Amino acid sequence: MTTDWSLFCYLLSFGSLIAMNYSVRRSEGLTVGLLLGTGLLLGMAMSPTFTAANAGPAALWQSAAARALFMAGCGTAGYATGRDLSGLARVSSWALLGLIVAGFVMIFANLPGRNLLYVLLGLLIFAGLTMVDFQRLRRTTDLQSAPLLAASFFLDALNLFLFFSGSSTSPRTERSRTRASIMSGGGVPPW
Repeated sequence: MTTDWSLFCYLLSFGSLIAMNYSVRRSEGLTVGLLLGTGLLLGMAMSPTFTAANAGPAALWQSAAARALFMAGCGTAGYATGRDLSGLARVSSWALLGLIVAGFVMIFANLPGRNLLYVLLGLLIFAGLTMVDFQRLRRTTDLQSAPLLAASFFLDALNLFLFFSGSSTSPRTERSRTRASIMSGGGVPPW
C-alpha cells in the first residue's frame, strides 16, 4: 500500500470516528460497524508507517509487549482508584494538544534528544488518558456508550504502541541509516 492510500485510510478512519459520535444514539449496529471499520482502516494506514520505519519483527514484538504491560498497569491504577480522574482527563487532553504543537515545532528545530523527549511526554500523557478511560469503564452503566469506550481504548492502545515503537529505535541505528542513505545518494542529511 502506498503512502497516498495510507493518508486516505487515515482520513476515512477519522471520519468514521466522527460518525460514531452521531450514530451511537440512532443505531447500535451501525456504531459497531463503524468501530470495526475504524480498526480496519487504521490497520491499513499503519502498514506503510512500519514498512518505512524498517522496524524488525523483534522491535514490533517488544513494542507490543511493553504497550500491553504499560496499559495493564495504568488501566489497573485507573480502575482501582477511588479518586475522580476528570481533572486528569482535562490536563491530559490539553497536554496532548501541546504535544501535537510541539511535534510540529520539533520538525523545524534541531534539538538534541527531541525524539526521546517526545516519546516520554507521549507515554506520560497517554498513561493519564488510559487511567481515565479505565475509570470511565468502571463507572459507566450506559450500554450505548460501549462502542465509544471501545474506540477510546483502541486509540489509547494504538498510540501507546506507536510511542513504544518510536522508542525502540536507537539513535545510533538512526545515524547509521542516515549515513548509509546519504552515501548511497538516497537521502538528504537531516541537519
